[in-house]
Amino acid sequence: MIDLSGEWLLCDQQQSYSLTMMLPGDVVSALQHAQIVPDPYRGRNEYDVRWIAERDWIVSRIFHTDKTDLSLILQDVDTIAEVSINGAVVATTQNSFRTYKIDVSDTLLGGENEITIRFASSPRIAAKLQEDQPFYVPWHKENCPIANGNMLRKVQCDFGWDWNIALAPLGVYGRMELEQNRPATIGQIRVDQISTNERADVTVTVAIIGQGGGGSINVEFAGENRTIEIVDNSATADFSFNKPDLWWPFGLGDQVLHDLTVTLDDQAETRRVGLRSIDLVTETDAAGLGFKFRINDHDTFMRGADWIPADALPGRITKEKTRALLQSAVDANMNMIRVWGGGRYEPDYFYDFCDEMGLLIWHDFMFACNLYPSTPAFLAEVDAEVREQTARLGHHASIALWCGDNELIGALTWFEESRKDRDRYLVSYDRLNRTVETALKDTLPNANWWPSSPSPGPMNFGDAWHDDGSGDMHFWSVWHEGRDFSHYRDVKPRFCSEFGFQSFPSMNVIRDFADEKDWNIASPVMESHQKNAGGNARIAETMFRYFRFPVGFENFVYLSQVQQGLAIKTAVDYWRSIKPHCMGALYWQLNDTWPVASWSSLDYGGNWKLLHHMAKDFFEPAVVVAVPTDDNIALIAINDLRDQRELRVTAYAVSMSGTQRELGAGRRSINSTENAVLLNLPKQDLQVGEILYFEWAGPDGIIHSDHFTNEPYKTLDLQNPEIEFDITPSGEGWEVTLTCQTLALFVALEADSAGRFSDNAFTMLPGRKKALHFVPDVSDKKPEITVRDLFTATYGTA
Repeated sequence: MIDLSGEWLLCDQQQSYSLTMMLPGDVVSALQHAQIVPDPYRGRNEYDVRWIAERDWIVSRIFHTDKTDLSLILQDVDTIAEVSINGAVVATTQNSFRTYKIDVSDTLLGGENEITIRFASSPRIAAKLQEDQPFYVPWHKENCPIANGNMLRKVQCDFGWDWNIALAPLGVYGRMELEQNRPATIGQIRVDQISTNERADVTVTVAIIGQGGGGSINVEFAGENRTIEIVDNSATADFSFNKPDLWWPFGLGDQVLHDLTVTLDDQAETRRVGLRSIDLVTETDAAGLGFKFRINDHDTFMRGADWIPADALPGRITKEKTRALLQSAVDANMNMIRVWGGGRYEPDYFYDFCDEMGLLIWHDFMFACNLYPSTPAFLAEVDAEVREQTARLGHHASIALWCGDNELIGALTWFEESRKDRDRYLVSYDRLNRTVETALKDTLPNANWWPSSPSPGPMNFGDAWHDDGSGDMHFWSVWHEGRDFSHYRDVKPRFCSEFGFQSFPSMNVIRDFADEKDWNIASPVMESHQKNAGGNARIAETMFRYFRFPVGFENFVYLSQVQQGLAIKTAVDYWRSIKPHCMGALYWQLNDTWPVASWSSLDYGGNWKLLHHMAKDFFEPAVVVAVPTDDNIALIAINDLRDQRELRVTAYAVSMSGTQRELGAGRRSINSTENAVLLNLPKQDLQVGEILYFEWAGPDGIIHSDHFTNEPYKTLDLQNPEIEFDITPSGEGWEVTLTCQTLALFVALEADSAGRFSDNAFTMLPGRKKALHFVPDVSDKKPEITVRDLFTATYGTA
């Protein structure tokens, strides 16, 4: 094998620029690294670097080989490119989601060779493809400043989104190598299983590419070996295990993975496989069509968020950063993420991490929020893409569902063309959707399939944004329609796979892209880092509804994160309380692709926003939540664990000074199939100027706390809590101990260096110390810590 990664020469078609770049990587990052363009993420630089995508670019390098009977492997080529060796064109690429294997033995020379890749401008090619369509195919102009991204099999958010920068990057991001030609190679390794607590029956089917006829392969799985004859370019090995160690999602059991190795002559392919059953259960009931996941015969409530690409520029994505983002999801008690359809099929290591962490994956195919062509050439590319990606990923224990697309059913109603001629565009969509489904089921016959997200169900093209009775739901009325947070309690989704509320990024992120003179939500820099039309105004308007307006920009940023957390907590608490009617809540979104105001709970770079800290609490597998009715506040115990748990709660009325009076206590042992009201408190039990504060614990004895207020926070006459804190070295980080003099709400700590606090956005009462831990990313100095709370942010001084 000859590795072609490393240093390449880069130039544009006009020969205006010539430099070296590292591949795998992207051209925008290379030009920034060479200081030809500024950092596109800082200030308003985005608009000064969009020209890069409008040009054609060429990369080339010299390599040496003594062997010429070789094939060229190129993976994640972005996107329209012509590949030449020694001046002879050997391939053209047109789908960044496919791997290209090209026999180049006729063009290689013994000794020195030159390889050249010419990238055509994606916007130019996309515009030409749109012109060539038999009828116009609309794209989401509000999301995408760069037009016609739906024409290309490329990351759709590369053309912009309502949270993403619009740069349409180009480059190569995966394998770049020459390998020896062989008469036969290992193709798809398919793993089918029927696994229960008592027995696991596993069938491994290996496709052989190339020379047909006889021969044999060796299959080793979980310590057992089989030597299998190849028949019609396929070989099948069966394994059975009694009392298997099953793979479980995070929080329900261990993530046991078994090694699988397939050997053909001098080739070996390895996989890690978990023994488990995952069923998508969609049963008709009085409300409509249910939607839940049954894992190893355990109906499992899904707690999680939607995943977008780890960075807008692929050259900045690393294995280490990706792992940290996924670990943060698990650390916040998530058991599922949804790989969103406007992004990419992730590298192998992404799915390995999810297997190891017990993080289930709802996986969209890569179509989102646009309409798409249905020409034979386009559908042929889709077919090949789906077959390759599902064959690559199908063995992973973490993949729970394959979904046809993101919001394409709804998109049929978003464009004038499709509203006027719905039949034409509906038929076109159906051709695309059936192409995806057919390719999936041919490749992975036993995979769980869902046609679209959201969807009321197969062959149902209804409104799953407002109809909550069937299938999965995207609920956006609170954000896009400006409804109150309490409106989350007006709907009862069977599974909400997308909902969200925006906040600003944290101050340490803002400092990286904006000078202090730009710290104003209406400044051009801050507005350029807000891609959702009217987003900043909506954040501010919501503050007027619930809070007294914050003092100064930094407190505005803090309060935007508080209200984001409150919005998502309101939804999750209620939807969990109506389990099993609702069996999943995946909020939009987990991460950011660049520094921007968005719906994410993790900042660009991985810092935990306040929502993520709050999610760690409201996603606890066993929890007590407050749910109001007209006259009462119910304290409801929820248990998502496999075994029965006793939960106990004590409720208090707390005044603004912090004085407490007990309202009652309750306890009950519950299993995962039921919720239980531990206390039902009349709202009138709370006097004017009091809030509900409650503490709850499970059998481990750990005390958790939460609060609830009948009225908007702006009506509370908060008192200065006079928070004081000490910071001392502790292990690999720092111990922070806080005290207060009166009730303190949403106490939040910020450090001047990157790192993670063990808790944040918490409530404090006088007379009780609060201790937490801070672990810096780089432990070179004592951190400077700023403490904020609701009083100092809205009543105090900046």
